[in-house]
Amino acid sequence: MSNTANGILTITDEAAPASRVRDYVDLLKPRVMSLVVFTGLIGVVIAPGHIHPLTATLAVLAIALGSGAAGAINMWYERDLDAVMERTRNRPLPAGRVAPDDALGLGVLLSIFSVALMAVATNFVAAALLTAAILFYVFVYTIWLKRRTPQNIVIGGAAGAFPPMIGWAAVTGDVSAVGVALFLLVFLWTPPHFWALALYRSDDYRRAGVPMLPVVAGPRETKRQMLIYTLVLAPVALAPTLLGSVGWLYGSVALVFSLAFVGYAISVWRTADDETAHGAARRMFRFSLLYLAALFAALPLDLVAGRILAG
Repeated sequence: MSNTANGILTITDEAAPASRVRDYVDLLKPRVMSLVVFTGLIGVVIAPGHIHPLTATLAVLAIALGSGAAGAINMWYERDLDAVMERTRNRPLPAGRVAPDDALGLGVLLSIFSVALMAVATNFVAAALLTAAILFYVFVYTIWLKRRTPQNIVIGGAAGAFPPMIGWAAVTGDVSAVGVALFLLVFLWTPPHFWALALYRSDDYRRAGVPMLPVVAGPRETKRQMLIYTLVLAPVALAPTLLGSVGWLYGSVALVFSLAFVGYAISVWRTADDETAHGAARRMFRFSLLYLAALFAALPLDLVAGRILAG
């Protein structure tokens, strides 16, 4: 059973033990983790040099566990917000299926284990970057920024931008210009991606008191910022090609998809602030997921094509 107090669902002593595997998996934010794992894996694959497949697997596992750890701590800290938002009210903590202390303990233990695994399996540079990503997401984004500023996504997005750079460092032991370019690609993609979601979920954020940009500055300013970020993102997306790390197969994909992303931002900008605008924002949000997936998938494909042509 669960009781509701001040909008927060809490587990009572009479409740059944929160032992369902699915609930604990949900604490790790598997959808976010899948994106983190994908970009981290691409960082490993395209980095110059070679590591044993088992080492690469352990590195990606460490990235996944680090992401899940940060997600669990985020859910523990934001359980009061999740309880009043339609999109999140059925998560394990606000729904009373997992005890808060269990979620926090899981997050802390996985944080320690993931960093230790990365250090032992690869190198201390990758482990240090993974540590920075976890700490940034928990302390800078979740605790400091999320409830205080509409720039929460802009600054906090750095946490989600670490994985490809971590993957690169796991192979090379350092951070190169290409690793930084991949970091910036995800970093600049994050604001228009999340603001598109926030536009059609603004009532949720307003109800929870989260100062997302559409709530604080209004839809018009949010749309303007989204367009600016997609324009800045376009040349950054081409950086791996311009730096000579990959060829123009990737460059062509990055150019076409970046122009399309700008097109979606223009479409959102030109629509009125009503249900039509919400529909345009929803379409842009969905395309943003395809955008990042397409660009990161094109990176190893470009390298394979180059080797075939060279051979």
